[in-house]
Amino acid sequence: MVDQKGQSTAPAVSEEVRAQQALMGDVDPSLTDAAEVAKALNVDPNVGLSEAEAKRRLEKFGPNELASAPPVPKWKKFLAQFQDPLVYLLLAATVISVIAWFIERGHAAPGAEGGEALPFDAIVIVLILIVNAVLGYIQEAKAEAAVEALAQMTAPQTSVLRDGKVVRINTAEVVPGDVIVLAEGDSVSADGRLFTAASLRIAEASLTGESVPVGKKPDTLPEAKALGDRANMIFNGTSVTQGTGRAIVTGTGMNTQVGKIADLLSATEDEQTPLQKEMDYVSKILGLAVCIIAAIVLAALALLEGFHTTQDIIDSLLLAVSLAVAAVPEGLAAILTVVLALGVQRMAMHNAIVKKLHSVETLGSASVICSDKTGTLTRNEMTVERVVTPSGEVQITGTGYAPEGKMVAADGSSLADAPALRAEVIATLAAGTLANDGDLRKENGKWEIVGDPTEVSLIVAARKTGAMKGYEQFSRVAEVPFTSERKRMSIIAKDSTEGGKLTVFAKGAPDVLLSFCSRIAVGGQVRPLTEGDRQTILATVERLSSEAYRTLGQAYRPLGTANLSEVPGVRANAAGQVTDIADQSEAIETDLIWNGMVGIIDPPRTEVRDSVAEAHRAGIRAVMITGDHPLTAARIASDLGIIDKGGKALTGDQLDALTDQAAFDKATSEVSVYARVAPEHKLKIVESLQRQGNIVAMTGDGVNDAPAVKTADIGVAMGITGTEVTKQSAKMILADDNFSTIVAAVREGRVIFDNIRKFLRYLLSSNVGEVFTVFFGVVLAGFLGITQPGTQGVTVPLLATQLLWINLLTDAAPALAMGVDPQTEDVMNRRPRKVTDRVIDASMWGDIIYIGVIMAIVTLIGMDMHLAGGLFTDRSVDALGHDAQMVEARTMGFTILVFAQLFNAIASRSHAQSAFVGLFSNKWLWGAIGLSIVLQLVVIYVPFLNSAFGTTPLSALAWVECIGLAAFVLVASELRKCVLRAMERSKR
Repeated sequence: MVDQKGQSTAPAVSEEVRAQQALMGDVDPSLTDAAEVAKALNVDPNVGLSEAEAKRRLEKFGPNELASAPPVPKWKKFLAQFQDPLVYLLLAATVISVIAWFIERGHAAPGAEGGEALPFDAIVIVLILIVNAVLGYIQEAKAEAAVEALAQMTAPQTSVLRDGKVVRINTAEVVPGDVIVLAEGDSVSADGRLFTAASLRIAEASLTGESVPVGKKPDTLPEAKALGDRANMIFNGTSVTQGTGRAIVTGTGMNTQVGKIADLLSATEDEQTPLQKEMDYVSKILGLAVCIIAAIVLAALALLEGFHTTQDIIDSLLLAVSLAVAAVPEGLAAILTVVLALGVQRMAMHNAIVKKLHSVETLGSASVICSDKTGTLTRNEMTVERVVTPSGEVQITGTGYAPEGKMVAADGSSLADAPALRAEVIATLAAGTLANDGDLRKENGKWEIVGDPTEVSLIVAARKTGAMKGYEQFSRVAEVPFTSERKRMSIIAKDSTEGGKLTVFAKGAPDVLLSFCSRIAVGGQVRPLTEGDRQTILATVERLSSEAYRTLGQAYRPLGTANLSEVPGVRANAAGQVTDIADQSEAIETDLIWNGMVGIIDPPRTEVRDSVAEAHRAGIRAVMITGDHPLTAARIASDLGIIDKGGKALTGDQLDALTDQAAFDKATSEVSVYARVAPEHKLKIVESLQRQGNIVAMTGDGVNDAPAVKTADIGVAMGITGTEVTKQSAKMILADDNFSTIVAAVREGRVIFDNIRKFLRYLLSSNVGEVFTVFFGVVLAGFLGITQPGTQGVTVPLLATQLLWINLLTDAAPALAMGVDPQTEDVMNRRPRKVTDRVIDASMWGDIIYIGVIMAIVTLIGMDMHLAGGLFTDRSVDALGHDAQMVEARTMGFTILVFAQLFNAIASRSHAQSAFVGLFSNKWLWGAIGLSIVLQLVVIYVPFLNSAFGTTPLSALAWVECIGLAAFVLVASELRKCVLRAMERSKR
């Protein structure tokens, strides 16, 4: 285990680690043949473990996880709720209250009414502190549960071979003996011994410090070597940058190289979000302001009246405490966290998994969404519809992945009289199917794909046409894998019917693959490829691309030998073996014979056009970035409304020609479609848009997309097709790979941010109202009748316990309810906010001060109406005396302030829109208001609580006065909003 400082606190070797070490014995996998390693681990590399055996090993060897810091005990989390300066201040108030109670008890004559039986002020303060701590603990627990649920949704996954099938499992379930299937973009989840590899390169900088990806081969090492030189081993925590491979897991969890370097692990503290930092800043400003106000008030009292007794000093200190209690909303941090967590959970329910709560703040500010085309703007149901060969063109019927359809002539007629064209189509589809890493399976009556949808579309077309009949004898012996830079893939296959002779089959972007072809197959004959042929093929590419087809070319080349080492240009070792053919593409991919090309259609998602329109209304620019042909990109973009009809796409080559930064930035400010771009272009586009002051969301799926995704303000990884490396770099994962989900997440981000501003406006204006009530109640005490002529000392308008109760009553439930307020109609009809904009801007401060002053005025008027010698009334002192009147007046002020804040909750839902628009749309808010009213009635009418809170039952007339005065907060807010709306209309 690891403590908070990263120190190892776990035993040197756990039972799980010892069990793994015993399984391998003294075998060093890097010095042992892969077959022997498989034997030691009791696994068939071609089949993998069975599910039952994997489950047994998981129980025995434990989950594939690094030991982490032990969880913080619940009692420590609860005590942490008291670690706050405000709590220390309230505890000081408790001590002062107890001292005051002792003094009052000591000076009270026997039988006199002066001494209370219990220090109710101190007891109530302590009880409210405990209640606040319980609420904070519950809220934080809910937030932690939400974050944990998100962590489970974004848990990394690994491809393994189980029962002969490649399946995806949670990385934590990988066990020793599992066969890991590696591909470009995968994160390596355990230590293992390679037994196959094709152009495999792995970035191991996190483990060895080697900055350049390391080439991997399955050859057994002749001698022990350093970690960075073990080319036949893979290690946990590294990532695949190129190629494919398979490895047998030799160690998981703490039995990996990373696990053994325990001092590299450290627990990191959660960094505060910008929003949390601003809340801290606001709290400090409020606290400082209150301290200044308290100091001024105390200084004025000392100069004007003087402190004649110990009671005067205690009353003055309690006044300062009351001001502090009134100023700071105690539950603000916890409420903020819970509102963010609830919002993120709602996003997750709609397929947008936000990995960090603070990313919600950025989402609402997005001004540009850069998206890939395939699968995000389109349905990712790739279907081969056209096949064009030198002899003509055919159409493949049927859509989707069900292999149901047939080939017909482009005009829909039969191909019975075109045997040459039919043979060329079959040869083209067969080449694309052989040079392919995808798979098509039928599970539970449903066709499912494994691998890249574009590759699987070729398999589907081949099954529809029976193209693989006559090609079953070919088996792959080597490959040169596809990369985004090469834009092509080649395999070498052995023909079992021709004495094992080898043939190269290749597929790739037609313009790229064509440059490696020197011959063409026409009517069963192979002849030299002419310049005219090239122009015809390229013209066909242009035509298909303009019709929104994605094109892939296919080619082949018989090698004329069964021995790879005999192929001209291929390098072999001293023993005549070729072990690095994947690195010798120049010898393999040359003198190819052109078969033909396929046109693959991926129809746009029907819902995306509406989402693009919604984004444009919200001032958000949609940008398409794709590796497809410019005409294809432009056609899809115009269909979706990203650009107008006839709009152009900018290519990667054209971007490279813009060497001047100003010219590059000008281009990215005007162009919204980019085609034939490489991953490095995505990064340049993101950086350029950011230089222009945009908040950029960028989607990505491949490993080379990770830098752009990480650099973007909102990196978005594809949940279905995305690589693990990209998912780790992203701030958000799309579970459905759908552009509309991004727009919906931005909308939700705006709603969450709006709701945060709503409850901040509410909380701060309510607390400022409490401060003003206490401040003006003391300053104007003589005018309001709070202090009677001839009396000495300080009489606070409201007790600290009453202020604490108000905060407890009105802070938590109504603020949380406002945090889930339904979205307003204009949420996507306004420009994005800038991240530099303050959460609490000048306009909101105007709201806060205005409502705070109104709240204080109506509260003090209500108290004045029940006191003798007041400014508005001059009620005579009744038989019970001034003290009884003061209790009644405080109860009035106490109750008015509670109801004023509840009316404020209704008014604070919008800065300018009337509170009566959608008045009952938030049922949670009305529930919170109802609960607050009931609890306030309990405090007023339960005798025991009368003593604890200094209250007394109110008459029916007093209730009319309370509600009438409190409602003026809502009236005043509506008047201000009317003025604001009128000013806005005059501007327009």
